[in-house]
Amino acid sequence: MSALMRVWNHFEEAAIAFLLGAMTLVTCTYVLLNNLYTVFYWLADRWEGGSELMFSIGDFIIGYAQAMTWSPALTKALFGWLIFLGMAYGVRTAGHIGVDALVKLAPRGLQKVLGLIAVCACIAYSLLMASGSYAWVSVLFKAGIGAEDLDHFGILQGHIALIVPFGFGLMALRFGEILLRIVRNEQTGLGLADEAADALKHMDEEAKP
Repeated sequence: MSALMRVWNHFEEAAIAFLLGAMTLVTCTYVLLNNLYTVFYWLADRWEGGSELMFSIGDFIIGYAQAMTWSPALTKALFGWLIFLGMAYGVRTAGHIGVDALVKLAPRGLQKVLGLIAVCACIAYSLLMASGSYAWVSVLFKAGIGAEDLDHFGILQGHIALIVPFGFGLMALRFGEILLRIVRNEQTGLGLADEAADALKHMDEEAKP
């Protein structure tokens, strides 16, 4: 089981890195092409002997840039996938905002009870959202509606929306891991980020000579 979780953890991190890299590559390419052709037009105006070549290159680049009207839609789709994969990753890495300052003032036994209640509520919410979004995605697939500016690639809105139930399902699994750790007394709360503690730690580090 631990080996399977390690594989899944690496896959999750690789998927997030891929989405970030793809977003960056598509956006940079689109912006570059939409500005690069002006350089060749400028050279064509100032280099009479090579003006025809420069204009040809400029026309080729602007034509390719105009053909990339799909890039903003693809970037938005990748960003949506990044958000819903990132939800589960944030639970695993304790990256979400923690608001349990009062809970930490309670006795350890009570902290465990409150932690169990909180994590069960989070699991219920995640499963509810996963179930509801799955029904929504099913309707989208039945409707067969093409994704904006991506439909000519055969991409439907349902393909993009698949990440919603998938992401909430993964988040439920991550909260399930926390539930097991609380039951085993390996932690007491959700293990989310403690901004107050982080701020105090940062202040202590700055105060050191």
